[in-house]
Order: sequence, then C-alpha cells, then structure tokens
Amino acid sequence: MSTAPLRYKKILLKVSGEFLMGDAPFGIDPKTLEAVAEDIAEVVRHGAELCLVTGGGNIFRGVSLAGRGMERASADYMGMLATVMNALALQGALEKIGVYTRVQSAIPMEAVCEPYIRRRALRHLEKGRVVIIAAGLGAPFFTTDTPAALRAAEMGCDALFKGTSVDGVYTADPKKDAHAKRYDSLSYQEVLAKDLRVMDASAISLMRDNQIPIVVFSIRERGNFLKVLQGEGVYTTIA
Repeated sequence: MSTAPLRYKKILLKVSGEFLMGDAPFGIDPKTLEAVAEDIAEVVRHGAELCLVTGGGNIFRGVSLAGRGMERASADYMGMLATVMNALALQGALEKIGVYTRVQSAIPMEAVCEPYIRRRALRHLEKGRVVIIAAGLGAPFFTTDTPAALRAAEMGCDALFKGTSVDGVYTADPKKDAHAKRYDSLSYQEVLAKDLRVMDASAISLMRDNQIPIVVFSIRERGNFLKVLQGEGVYTTIA
C-alpha cells in the first residue's frame, strides 16, 4: 500500500447515480456500492476529511421525465428524493465496514436523516465522519453538479473530486471516438470555452470563483480514489 502523502486534506467527492447502477439497467448494484464504500473507507483511513454528494439518475432522472411533459419542478423534486435514497444506501455500506457517517438533506426529513446545517457538517468532519449531502440544493432547476460545487465551497474543501467511468476529461467521448485524447490539465476557462461539459457551467464558474481545483478520475478502478488523491494514477485536473 502506498504511503505517499495526500495532496488534499479536505475534499468533496461527487459520484453520479448512474455509476451506482453498475451493469444493471437501473437501481443500485450491491457489488458496486460495496466497492465504492471500500474506496472511500481507504481514503478516510489515510486521514482525509470527506464530504460526498451523489446524483439520483440510477433511480429517477427528473430532466428526462420533464422532457416528456411532466412539470419540471415536480420532476426535479422527485430526483432529489432519489439522491436521498442513494445517500442512505451509501451510509449503510460505509457503516457496515466501520466508517461513521452522517446523511444531511437539503429537504428536511428528520425521520431518516439530519437537515443540512453547514456548521454541524463541519463538526462531523472534524470528528472523522463522512458527511453525505443529499437532495441537491433543495430547489428545482439544478443538476447535482451545482450543489456539489456549492457544498465544496461552503465546507472549505481543498478540491472537488468527480468520480466517473472514464479516467479524466477527453476532447470527445472516448466511448464513441477512438481518437479522443485525454487532457492532463485544463483551466476553468478552457473547459467553458471548449464546452467540454465535465460539469455544469455554473458549477465550473463557482469553482473558478473560489479557486477550488476539480479532479476528474475513474472511480470504477478499485483503489484508484486513493491513488489519485496521492498524485498517482491517471486523471485530469481543472484549476
């Protein structure tokens, strides 16, 4: 096991809901859930303070249903509830392997989790707990990218890590274009100017304004989260 120091102490990890599906057509794949929990536990045991934001696209995608005629606000609220379900699943997987967690939701639902309160979340981090922040901003018309960026800024994170199914940012979709090339690093402005769509433009702008780097890496490879956090492996840094 590598003993290299961590490049960042306090980080926010953004995981898409689609990743939690694994190879299934929808829902949560238990093996994928266990694997990402093990990766998170490994990072926490190396001394990182970790916030986690997950999407809900594996359960419900508000934008697609809104495109089929459903009222956008209602569809987005349903998507937010899906992120709470994913957060609770991640909490269960993490606590099963001995990692203390707290789920905080931007939509109050005291029966299942805490309301999102910044100072309480910071205190949980200080005590070594993983804070899983769910329900986006608690308001419609935002994807989970913008809440992830906002929470990273609010929590004073050193970096925002975006775990995806590819090992960085490419000139085109590497799954569709065999000639796509990976960037080692990019500026915030280059991402916006080239319309690379790593994250929403509002999220990129928020990270730029707060000078918080974004690290895009593949979370599918077991152990890769820690490697990238130590400056090893393959990834793209946006700063």
